[in-house]
Amino acid sequence: MKLYCLSSDAAKPCFVLSFKELLIMLDCGLGAHSVLNFVPLPPVPSTRLASLPNYTPPHLNDPLLEGELKECCGRVFVDSVPEFCPPLDKVVDFSQLDVILISNYTCMMALPFITEETGFKGQVYATEPTLQIGRFYLEELAEWVSSGAGGGGAGGAARRWKELLHVLPAPLALAARPRAWRRLFGKGAIARALARVRVVGYDERVDVYGALEATAVSSGFCLGSANWVIRSAHEKIAYVSGSSTLTTHPRPINQAALRGADLLVLAALTQTPAHNPDHMLGDLCVHATVTLRGGGSVLCPVYPSGVLYDLLECLSAHLEGAGLAHVPLYVLSPVADSSLAYSNILAEWVSASKQARVYLPEEPFPHAALARAGRLKHARTLHDDAFSADFRQPCVVFCGHPSLRFGAAVHLVELWASNPQHAIIFTEPDFPHMEALAPFQPLSMKAFHCPIDTSLNYSQANKLVRELRPRELALPEQYAAPAGGAAGVGGAAARPHIATDAPTVVLRRGEARTCGTRRGMARATLSGALAARVTPREVRAGLRCAPLACALRVRDSRVELDEASGVGGAAGGGGVAAPPRLAGAAPDVDALVAELARQGAGEARVERGPDGCIVHLPRHDTLIHVERHATHVFCEGGAEVRHALRTAIDACLPPLSHF
Repeated sequence: MKLYCLSSDAAKPCFVLSFKELLIMLDCGLGAHSVLNFVPLPPVPSTRLASLPNYTPPHLNDPLLEGELKECCGRVFVDSVPEFCPPLDKVVDFSQLDVILISNYTCMMALPFITEETGFKGQVYATEPTLQIGRFYLEELAEWVSSGAGGGGAGGAARRWKELLHVLPAPLALAARPRAWRRLFGKGAIARALARVRVVGYDERVDVYGALEATAVSSGFCLGSANWVIRSAHEKIAYVSGSSTLTTHPRPINQAALRGADLLVLAALTQTPAHNPDHMLGDLCVHATVTLRGGGSVLCPVYPSGVLYDLLECLSAHLEGAGLAHVPLYVLSPVADSSLAYSNILAEWVSASKQARVYLPEEPFPHAALARAGRLKHARTLHDDAFSADFRQPCVVFCGHPSLRFGAAVHLVELWASNPQHAIIFTEPDFPHMEALAPFQPLSMKAFHCPIDTSLNYSQANKLVRELRPRELALPEQYAAPAGGAAGVGGAAARPHIATDAPTVVLRRGEARTCGTRRGMARATLSGALAARVTPREVRAGLRCAPLACALRVRDSRVELDEASGVGGAAGGGGVAAPPRLAGAAPDVDALVAELARQGAGEARVERGPDGCIVHLPRHDTLIHVERHATHVFCEGGAEVRHALRTAIDACLPPLSHF
């Protein structure tokens, strides 16, 4: 069993598990910190952003770099359409992936990078809310980026700066692997990627090519969020990503299904371990109330789902108690109407208290009632006539994007930046708020940081690991104990980490680690004819055994036992079957090519490399990968082709001994 790590952001994980000849991708998070290095894309042209001075490194005269970099208050930004950091694509061949299991909608944003233009032919599984809300996230992101590409003078493809990091100032000089950054896919590719997703429910068992069973169980983090339990006949793997033990609107976490795993993979813990979500929510309400009473408006850069539902519920109740019920709440997003409406039809995915409201009957969330009362208004864009006609201040506006690099939030910050009465409150934990505000300096409006992250903190995660008692734990290096022991530098407290007595595998981006117990058994199916002539004998109470002489066939990870030619006659006393031969080394490639020709397999092409040889049969769309310790056959042909391959390989295996 091997585990590959394809992401450097532990909060947006992407792992690939190699198990029982299958490649299973666990989440496909998209790193978005890279967008902070770019000039914002305003939805309407911005004179200030367009007039930012160009930056040229000292003592460098490179005409190819001209116009690619802008400077604002000593910080250098790239003047181009923002780029994202998708999972590594050189460690694992995405065309060989069999299954993608998605835990929640925040960890599926890189799905188009995995499934489109890569030859991907596998299956993708997610819960219904994960698929639908993930669709809202991706569609909003694509809309913001495409609609803002013409503002601020951006829109070109800046590449030369990536070759000159050594002469650029920090933090741009510290950008991690910028050559691997890519622009977001278009709406068509996003639609095709989402069309591949198959919807599953909680506790529904999904058969993975007959070799494994995958089950999604509630993780308690957000609507439809799931932890995955992967089972074979003798092994159990638990993937815990984006989980929460707090009491919020999603269904509570199901811990019982995760206990006793041979391997527990832990990811997506809180990004703000020093901030309590309840305290941050209270602070937000206080800051908003003080700002509104002072005649200012409040801007909250948020995603179109998730914490937004809790913010609307808590803030509306707090403002009503403070005598500010007349203050309008606005939600600006290309998917605002869909997101707000969809959240109220997800009764089976919410907590028991929310479900109880459905049967009264009432909506699980109060934003529908707020909209009917006129307190909450939503619009697709700033240009909507209905929004422009109804807009009044002071107000509270929820809009994207939390990075402040695209979306309506860019225009509102530009509009309110010079007025100290207004305030911007950051609640999403994905981006450092001061870096998000860097292109808008100098800034007079107040800025508050109230990150609300309901994921497991380190104390909760340590308690969960102790209760689950896995045989082995795998986690990103950010969560592992610091090198050199637990003590901090100069007597300072050590950073939070996961401490466990179980053997721990630390995962780093681009690495493959062997983990889990080595398989000692596999479940096989007996054919009816073979089972009919088997006479088991009782060895001890509850255990019956019988000797077998049969043919073992492995296809698509299914193991089958069937009658072999000559075995039936021996069993009936008509003769003695020839003893099977044991192979002790890899087949001779030249002899294999010659034997394939004799079997009528057609032309065979041989590619030799340091790890072995690959024999390609183009006519049958078949690959034979011969390594020192193993031979892998990838065959798209029928039974006749498979029989010919087996005969040819068997003829070329050097004998070792006999029974």
